[in-house]
Amino acid sequence: MNGSAPDTGNKHKVLFVCLGNICRSPAAQGIFQAITDRDGASEFFHVDSAGTYSGHQGQLPDRRMRNAAQMRGYSLTHRARPVGMTDFLDFDVIVAMDDSNYGDLMHLAPSVEASRKIVRMADYLTTHSISYIPDPYYMGADGFELVLDLLEEACSNLYASLKDF
Repeated sequence: MNGSAPDTGNKHKVLFVCLGNICRSPAAQGIFQAITDRDGASEFFHVDSAGTYSGHQGQLPDRRMRNAAQMRGYSLTHRARPVGMTDFLDFDVIVAMDDSNYGDLMHLAPSVEASRKIVRMADYLTTHSISYIPDPYYMGADGFELVLDLLEEACSNLYASLKDF
């Protein structure tokens, strides 16, 4: 993927964003894609992920996240890329994993209209009382499991809010 959505016609375009695009956002992308696949709705969605930091550009998701996700049946093959200005034009919803990502995205948004596309992933949590999706990079194995738990719930709720668009 070159950073912009391909010709997606009437597809709803969702971009997940974290810092390096190697843990949370590619996991959210994989989970959301799996949900649309299971529901037979993948033809109606284009899903991608990116990071606010470009230092991991071209890398696969963190091995620990790939392993934890694979244990739950998700295959994470996305290559990290930074958020680009065209993302604000190409995507309908831009989902930030934490307040720092949210702030960075708001700062990057080229217009007020573009900033209205930015939402917080944690706003789609209903059973967890946490206001952000924590970065598991320094948290150990339990951190990756927690993040996957949070993302499974939030992605399911986000999908439910978008599927009848």
